[in-house]
Amino acid sequence: MTTIAILAAGAMGSALAARLTGNGADVLTLLDGRSAATRARADAAGMTETDAPGLMRADLLLSIVPPADAEALAVSLAPVLAAATHKPVYVDCNAVNVETVRRIAGIVAATGAAFLDGAIIGLPPKPGTPGPRLHVSGDAVESARPLRDLGVDLRLNSGGIGAASGLKMAYAGINKGLTALAALMVLGAERAGAGEALRAELAETEPALLARFARGLPDMLPKAQRWVAEMHEIADFLGDDAAGRQVFAGAADLYARLSGADEAGDGARLTAFAAACGSSQPS
Repeated sequence: MTTIAILAAGAMGSALAARLTGNGADVLTLLDGRSAATRARADAAGMTETDAPGLMRADLLLSIVPPADAEALAVSLAPVLAAATHKPVYVDCNAVNVETVRRIAGIVAATGAAFLDGAIIGLPPKPGTPGPRLHVSGDAVESARPLRDLGVDLRLNSGGIGAASGLKMAYAGINKGLTALAALMVLGAERAGAGEALRAELAETEPALLARFARGLPDMLPKAQRWVAEMHEIADFLGDDAAGRQVFAGAADLYARLSGADEAGDGARLTAFAAACGSSQPS
């Protein structure tokens, strides 16, 4: 039986665990100090609770945490990895920039464990759907192949460490950057009294975008806080491109504002705009 460790049992981690356990894998995780909701997700996914040394019996260890926690997790596990006789392949699946993932790779390499750069693109898997794509890069990519037999849409990238994270940054920058741009323009139009006219114009000339915004704007609001750190990672990914860094620093500020008290009612305005998109027709 293939044994996989997943940290942590969040929405994505627990959904991937359910896919893996449903296909015969043993999935380990850490639950000490975690909330009742996290424990319930882990239990529903068939995950097995263990301690940090117990994780070392896994074949692969998937790090799936908020971007700001990715490096700290590697640091906390490094002494355990270094001391272990059997070392799992460490796969960092987080939305971090290339420099960050290379630092994490260095932390893991010092323990003697193999490392893979990973990028999850897509929503958490649901029964009957193919689920997200897991791209991996690095010297040990062949070690990830068992995931394919366990129901994961695995994509092997021939680039080195940083290639998978670079893909994630570029894709997320386009996807979530477009959502930020739409939110800004919708709010601007609403303030100017042009919201209805904008919907009508998009319905006539950009119906695919209108449909995307109808889905994406309300879906973004509960995730906005989690996207703040990702926008900063994308800004760092762009390096010396000052204009690019400014764009995504601004997107981070927007998402932070939308996740807060929202005294201006911007979240409600975006939700109302999205709801009206379904009824917008060309004039």
